Amino acid sequence: MAEPHVLPDPSRSPAEHYAELARVLASLMHAERDALANCANFAALVYHGLEDVNWAGFYRLRDGELVVGAFQGKPACVRIALGRGVCGTAAAERRTVLVPDVHAFAGHIACDAASRSEIVVPLLHGDRLLGVLDLDSPRPGRFTTADAAGLEILARQLVAGSDWDG
Repeated sequence: MAEPHVLPDPSRSPAEHYAELARVLASLMHAERDALANCANFAALVYHGLEDVNWAGFYRLRDGELVVGAFQGKPACVRIALGRGVCGTAAAERRTVLVPDVHAFAGHIACDAASRSEIVVPLLHGDRLLGVLDLDSPRPGRFTTADAAGLEILARQLVAGSDWDG
């Protein structure tokens, strides 16, 4: 198994760094299809593998609302309505939402007052919404379109390699 703890290398481009994270994620998921186990390892991988991240985790769609799942960071909001906050917006609109300044996002839900920027990627299996991947940072403007592209690839890898029912 590959070493799951990947530290950012400042000499790498974001695309190279996300390619390395994808390689490590594939190794972590090898022969494992349980969605909870894969989400837990994914959250730990990006929490430790990306700079300036103070929360990384998942909200799963359950009975029409988002419910906190595997994560790394401080305790989180447990339930989020679709369309509410950054997570609920990304889920309702089924698109990645990148927020450079959470204080400027109308309806932002502050689970951790230290968070200043956020990115949320929907988890989609075809047309079916499974939940969202949520990353927060204490640094304003931390997440870029390169992060969005890299995280979307990782999210598709997670969805394809996991069994989501049960």
